[in-house]
Amino acid sequence: MSLADDAREAGASTVSGWRIAVAERLARLLRTQPDLCDTAVEVGIIDRKWLDEPGHHPVSSATTLEVVQRFLERSVEQRPSALAAIGLNAIQMLSWDGDRESKDGLVSDMAVVCTDLEGFTRYTARAGDEAAMALLGDHHRVVGPIIRSRGGRVVKRLGDGLMLAFPSPEAAVLACLELVPTSPDPLRLRAGIHYGEVVTTRDDLIGHTVNVAARVAESAKGGQIAVTTDVREAVGDLRGVRFSRARKRSFKGVLEPVMVCTVEGI
Repeated sequence: MSLADDAREAGASTVSGWRIAVAERLARLLRTQPDLCDTAVEVGIIDRKWLDEPGHHPVSSATTLEVVQRFLERSVEQRPSALAAIGLNAIQMLSWDGDRESKDGLVSDMAVVCTDLEGFTRYTARAGDEAAMALLGDHHRVVGPIIRSRGGRVVKRLGDGLMLAFPSPEAAVLACLELVPTSPDPLRLRAGIHYGEVVTTRDDLIGHTVNVAARVAESAKGGQIAVTTDVREAVGDLRGVRFSRARKRSFKGVLEPVMVCTVEGI
């Protein structure tokens, strides 16, 4: 290696170290303002990975449109009256993706999560429809920020359950570990995660991966996160996370047996 190469390498190392130091100082400053920090992560201005390891990851991977969409979703979730104040047409215009039509039918790898609340039907019968709807409203306001902070989105609501999409299995697992403790008393949230190809439409996800995720969720008990071995293998070793021994399960509508394990934080 020439002296010029040595100089370039030393200079690059110095710049890299300086950038990391600046990122760490900024992250420490943000952490002194927890509410501001949480909001910035939730709407995608900064990524959780960057906050955990400043300077080692991009500050944000969210597009401007995604930030706007998350902000609008958050605003309407926290203040339902905002929908009337802003107007549905205005919200639809601001959050409209000009490329969405071209993305219909797009096939991509995605982590799909299905959740529901164990005991919700009994709770509704006992407490009444009004109480059940209030419970769901409170539940959605609590889980929304967690989902968005991991880069996920709510694809659709299925009664007392949710279909969620995450960019990676790791994000899906970590989000679910945060979601389970938020279960609204006296109910318990359960979740199922599968990873694979899905077909994206305007407002839905379609495919075998989605079907498996739904069946895996049904197999979980309240307070439990069940995942396929596809998820486990894609995640690999993840600090603070433990997977159980995988077991072979047969599900209605799924031709081949599925290897399923549970996951918990340690």
